[in-house]
Amino acid sequence: MNTPPIHLTLGFSPCPNDCFIFDALIHHKIDTEGISFEWYLEDVETLNKRAFSALDENSTSSLHITKLSYHAYAYLATPYVLLDSGSALGNNCGPLLISKNPLNESDLLNAHIAIPGKYTTANFLCSLAFPKAQKKTEIVFSEIENAVLSGAVDAGLIIHENRFTYEAKGLKKIIDLGEFWESQTAMPIPLGGIVVQRNLPQALKLKVNRLIHKSIAYAFEHPNSSADFVAQHAQEMSEEVRNKHINLYVTKYSLNLGEKGRAAVELLFQRAQALGIISNIDKSLFLS
Repeated sequence: MNTPPIHLTLGFSPCPNDCFIFDALIHHKIDTEGISFEWYLEDVETLNKRAFSALDENSTSSLHITKLSYHAYAYLATPYVLLDSGSALGNNCGPLLISKNPLNESDLLNAHIAIPGKYTTANFLCSLAFPKAQKKTEIVFSEIENAVLSGAVDAGLIIHENRFTYEAKGLKKIIDLGEFWESQTAMPIPLGGIVVQRNLPQALKLKVNRLIHKSIAYAFEHPNSSADFVAQHAQEMSEEVRNKHINLYVTKYSLNLGEKGRAAVELLFQRAQALGIISNIDKSLFLS
């Protein structure tokens, strides 16, 4: 008798790096070992907020596997555990704080800053660098440049592909928060990771991790295979920007966090706890 397929829900963002990572998995370019995936594409902050429903044991809206900002994961380590594969973590890839007019550190104390979401790692890093800057407004990441240009806000915290486009629009960098993190810690910057529900069987969680690793390895070996899927969800980006985005956010740490990647994640949470941004986490952060 054939074993029926296991059905899991999966959420990731439409950004080029995530589409690159998951293309082979969801389009059956690799053997999914009896698992079928129902996948959802949503902005990372939408995924962050959706994942909070997993804190309610009676909720049916949470996803089995989802992309999360590392900042959000600090609040969600009870229902979810982090996979070794799938992370956006590396060097020189952090969020940028930008403005239309030059601003110094004292200006930022009272500046109106657009952020891509309360639970984004970008917002955590901004709080780490400028703890007294409290006048923040959440805006979808793709609209932040326009908000700064229009004068609706004084500064904007940009992520993803916007780091490749802001200068052409006449906007100015105040600080690269990735560089700030690296200068403070000498560690790569953890931006987002893939988590799986803790209550799933251990063998299934390990299989999911293995499949995501296989999907990324396939993408690296066949870099043009995902091009159509990436372009479909990034139509406003040039091919050059799409490729820069992938090269920046899909790294060796995406295949496997490894010892250094795990240490960087642990340090991020230690810093957040020291600042009182999050409380102590009493769960193991990593799938083992």
